[in-house]
Amino acid sequence: MKKPYGVSLLLMLAFVMFASCVSNKEMTYIQGVDSLYATPQNISKDYGLVIQPDDELAISVSSKDQELIAPFNNGTVINSGGGKVGSSYGTQANLQSGLTYFYVKKDGTIDFPILGTIKVKGLTIEQVSDEIQKQIRASYISDAIVTTKIMSFKITVLGDVKNPGVQTNSGQRLTLLEALGRAGDLNNTAIRKNIIVVREENGKRMSYTIDLTNPESVFKSPAYYMQQNDLVYVESNKAVKVKGSTSYTYLTVSGTLVSMAASIISLIIALNK
Repeated sequence: MKKPYGVSLLLMLAFVMFASCVSNKEMTYIQGVDSLYATPQNISKDYGLVIQPDDELAISVSSKDQELIAPFNNGTVINSGGGKVGSSYGTQANLQSGLTYFYVKKDGTIDFPILGTIKVKGLTIEQVSDEIQKQIRASYISDAIVTTKIMSFKITVLGDVKNPGVQTNSGQRLTLLEALGRAGDLNNTAIRKNIIVVREENGKRMSYTIDLTNPESVFKSPAYYMQQNDLVYVESNKAVKVKGSTSYTYLTVSGTLVSMAASIISLIIALNK
């Protein structure tokens, strides 16, 4: 009579092991990436940022003759709210370094000293530098060198991560994996196969869905390289419901099944004694 109970015990143990394997497969990032990229592959996607309205730009004009570049500095700085603010300290610092901050208007233009209105929307920082440098060298300073940098590269990570919030990046390159890493990684209750990136581009809002367990879904996604103002949302398992605070949760389906299996095994062992 004890034989059926032994078989049942083995079945329950197999179920627990299977549930554990499934759980691990759902949790592991970029599965199979070692074999997929065993042979080096070219990176075709350009991660260069494209300038958008409301961006803040730092534009540096340099020359051997410091007096020549002074007219190209508008002596303003940008405050945290995005508006132009006069500042004696900021103006002096900018004049000494040749660095000026510009706010990209809604029509995609900036007001550049001497040169006037320049269309920058949709251009990369390299293209803006080349255009301004070409105009200055043509009529004013033959050895002028122009450098442009986006100062407002910020993204937001929300949802089931350890440290949600706004991230500011000082460089021009930021990947989705880096952004999630800065957010402290996903919680165990997060769905790794349904990461959503919302992006505003050319006056339109679009979304991309990425499966973190699939390397091709990650690396070939248009949203792998972050753009300014991107929103990354990490969805929680639907079985996890928050009420009032994150400390109040229901068990996930898999957790419940494992607990039930453990209880049944304990009961079988007790009956066999």
